[in-house]
Amino acid sequence: MLMRNLMLRLGRVLCAAALAASLGSAAHAADPVFPPGSRFGFEPPADMVLSRRFSGFERKEGGATLSIVELPANAFAELVSGFTDANLLSQGFAVEKREEVKIGDNEGMLYTGEQPADPNASAPAIRKWILVVGAPSVTGLVIAQALPDAETEATMRKMVTGVTLRPALSLTQQVDALPFRIADLAGFRPVRVLAGNSVLLTQGPKDQMQNLEQPILVLAQAVQQPPTAEQRDGFARAALASNQTLKDFVIERSQSYRSNGVDWHEIVARAIDQPTNVPVVVSQTIRFAPDGYLRALGVVREDQRTGVLAKFREVVDSVQVK
Repeated sequence: MLMRNLMLRLGRVLCAAALAASLGSAAHAADPVFPPGSRFGFEPPADMVLSRRFSGFERKEGGATLSIVELPANAFAELVSGFTDANLLSQGFAVEKREEVKIGDNEGMLYTGEQPADPNASAPAIRKWILVVGAPSVTGLVIAQALPDAETEATMRKMVTGVTLRPALSLTQQVDALPFRIADLAGFRPVRVLAGNSVLLTQGPKDQMQNLEQPILVLAQAVQQPPTAEQRDGFARAALASNQTLKDFVIERSQSYRSNGVDWHEIVARAIDQPTNVPVVVSQTIRFAPDGYLRALGVVREDQRTGVLAKFREVVDSVQVK
């Protein structure tokens, strides 16, 4: 199951990075640059900057990207064994070479190849590098790619294999690195930061929730083209339905509105938590911006909903995008 999820994630990352690379070498910086909240730092060429759309870097003029995904320490062995030529080719990556590398004191496996050209779409071949780094406490999955005229092979390889690993950040440091600030936690507290752009909050003493005994609220920012006003209701309903841990949605209300110059969409629905069959209430609020949106998803047991939905909203209303 872990390998299947990782391959699905790899496919999404490769597709997103390929799109970014298709949109469009210099001296390296003296010190590694760390994407916000990440333990993995890089020395990018001068024409590549931190991305606002994913954890990593992209070339200012387009044509090259590098992304980093942090996984549990035990993922290293499974990734290396599962990254067969056939599996990677199914994700659009034709491997030309694989080699063991050392990243500081940590082991690594570097895959070099390309995404073949697509004559039907007039898309050129894209050079790709995948590095899997295994450290005692974390696995790093580095995915880099470049169009032939964007960055040289030597530049990209140096950036990938020059990755630096720093000690784990505290939860406070990770929250501070988020692209938004929560001014009013309304009795909630952060438990975990995900992918550098989202945070899981809960109300109660437990960090690991079983049977949804505590309300949870996830805030996530996405930087991408937002839907038009006419598309927002369908977009919001599709986002809610994509949740794989909930089923049997019954929408109580779904509405778009404008407040303080900002466009919002809110859905409140009843559902069933699939792992436990516990009835829950789900509150999804999306705040739209010209370059993306902030999505909040709160879940509470139906027998605990009184007052909690209002607390969800207090948190969401207090969020300030940096």
